[in-house]
Amino acid sequence: MRIGLLGTGPWAQLAHAPALSRHEALDFVGVWGRRPDAAKELAEHHGTRAYDDVDALLADVDAVAVALPPDVQAGLAVRAARAGCHLLLDKPLAPTVDEARAVVEAAEEAQVASVVFFTTRFQPETEAWIAAQSAAQGWFTAQAQWLGAVFRTDSPFADSPWRREKGALWDVGPHALSVLLPVLGDVRRVTAAAPGPGDTVVLVLDHAGGATSTLTLSLTAPPAAAGAAVELRGEAGVTLLPTSSQGAVPALIRAADALLTAARTGTPHPCDAPFGLRVTEILAAAEALLGGGPPAP
Repeated sequence: MRIGLLGTGPWAQLAHAPALSRHEALDFVGVWGRRPDAAKELAEHHGTRAYDDVDALLADVDAVAVALPPDVQAGLAVRAARAGCHLLLDKPLAPTVDEARAVVEAAEEAQVASVVFFTTRFQPETEAWIAAQSAAQGWFTAQAQWLGAVFRTDSPFADSPWRREKGALWDVGPHALSVLLPVLGDVRRVTAAAPGPGDTVVLVLDHAGGATSTLTLSLTAPPAAAGAAVELRGEAGVTLLPTSSQGAVPALIRAADALLTAARTGTPHPCDAPFGLRVTEILAAAEALLGGGPPAP
């Protein structure tokens, strides 16, 4: 499959470009970015071509991987789908429900496959754990903590404008939801949402399976407190989300595998654009309870 990369920022450099260039079943055709010089540099580093015109890249590929802010991703994903390109997208799918729905509708109309890269869903240990807990019955409650220190360290994402605007709810919230939804069922309603220090938010969710969950999300946690943890309690006892031995690049290669399979078989992957839309709907509901969003970090 011929694939192009849209985006040249830290995530494109650290994850997308290495994964696309290493994947044996992908032909990494080229890179387009909003900064032509950065696209040229990234393309040269990975032995591919830089495109000045995004439509020219879309015409030369079968699929695109997107490593751009969600508001930019949404519009370009619609454009790519209409050009007949399969979609390897990042989370969150879009910053609003309407923009996310537009991506879903464009993909459905064009009959292209889509996969949204929720990292935990594509790491072997965590993927297997999620599958096992999804098959179990009688979950009573869950706690998820996704705590980052992005704005308190020299992280390459510390200067990300969209993360500073949208905060942890929209950056790490999708990761937590991607674990909880397949296990506990869809969210019937967000019953509570409260702000904490910095951009921290705490959510309480009511799930279709009858369980409740509590999420604590932050990008402004003390560095020593950063990390992710999910605990499930129910009839089967207590179980914790395992840690993964693999980083983002192997997980993204597995996400590309999932896109290839979905494109070949026509069978949607569980983390497709409609799932990304559902996550966006839940985040938007939580944001509304918070009064429009968390305070600036």
